[in-house]
Amino acid sequence: MKLLTKDSDYAIRTLMHLALHPHEFISTKQISDGQGMPYQFLRRIVQKLISHNLVESKEGIRGGIKIKREPEDIKIIDVMQIFQGPVQLSACMFRNKLCENRANCVLRRELQRIESIVRNEFRDVSIQKLINGIKG
Repeated sequence: MKLLTKDSDYAIRTLMHLALHPHEFISTKQISDGQGMPYQFLRRIVQKLISHNLVESKEGIRGGIKIKREPEDIKIIDVMQIFQGPVQLSACMFRNKLCENRANCVLRRELQRIESIVRNEFRDVSIQKLINGIKG
């Protein structure tokens, strides 16, 4: 089980990079090279960030991408949901069928409780908080 996918990781790292240069348009290639991310993979991630209004793009020689929202307003849970859906530890599936014991399962109740804790913790983490961790 992965709590954070590669897509989410790259998106978060991209947003952090952009937040450190909030008034500049930075090329995706520059971010790719600087962060050690595959360029074509990052382009796909950037398109999603644009479509969710987290970054804006500008074409041309001085073009690139720039963060669109304040870093403290971008929560990690929101980025994760864009790239991997809701935080879920168990889908209660067995061979692609819903578990018959799902409604009465004590394990499922505990997993849901843990999922709630994890979601709340990620709600408290913003791009700005991560940047503060770098600087501090």
